[in-house]
Amino acid sequence: MKRTHLPLNGLRVLDAAARHLSFTRAADELAVTPAAVGQQIRALEDMLGVVLFRRTPKGLEMTPETEAGLEALRSGFLMFEESVRAMQAGQSSLSLTIAAPRDISVKWLQAKLAGYAAGQPDLHFSLVAADEALDFTEANLDIALRLTDGPGEHEGVRIGDAAFVTVEAAEGGPDARIDWPGCPADDLPAVMRVADGGLAIEAAANGFGKASVPALLAARDLAEGRIRQVGAEQNAAKAYWLIAPLPQWRQKKVKALVEALTA
Repeated sequence: MKRTHLPLNGLRVLDAAARHLSFTRAADELAVTPAAVGQQIRALEDMLGVVLFRRTPKGLEMTPETEAGLEALRSGFLMFEESVRAMQAGQSSLSLTIAAPRDISVKWLQAKLAGYAAGQPDLHFSLVAADEALDFTEANLDIALRLTDGPGEHEGVRIGDAAFVTVEAAEGGPDARIDWPGCPADDLPAVMRVADGGLAIEAAANGFGKASVPALLAARDLAEGRIRQVGAEQNAAKAYWLIAPLPQWRQKKVKALVEALTA
């Protein structure tokens, strides 16, 4: 019989009924009705073409056919349990692989990870520089930090506000725009084009002009006084999101990381 045709639910019911020699007690264990247990056993008998149990004045009794297959069946379930435990062991792993754009990784994420890892010497991270969508399975990712308008098809939580700020050098700068992919358009003449928002902040800090960047990206440099904000925050369509497919999102280690990064 092919693996795809194995009646796993029926075999599970068979194991319980054989251990208890009672459909009622098997039903209690499986949280179903005795009638449901009986239906599963009858369906299994029809599929296998054998009788699995007989009712006698003393109660339920296994047939020789059931006895012949029971040891192998229980060995198989034990192997299933070992397989599940092995897969779940990854949830307690102290290794996390995170994809994030280089600029937010340098300006925000690494400092947050350092704080989270303090007191957890066995915790370690693999950071993957990524600005575009990634295949989580192919890249073996646990979670990603993205500048986007939402989690899309994945699970996710937003980090900070969907807002941009305009910044310049602490002592001021010329009325010229430092351009980078994804920055909002304005009427200032472009003086420089750089690869990302982090480099735009550095160019602003060095006096080249003004850069419009995500508020979260500029927060540390503003707090340290390397740059200053010009005008008020502006609402934006995009914000930083922590995202992951549902299986990764459910992992204990990912849940703990998300809680720490959003605290």
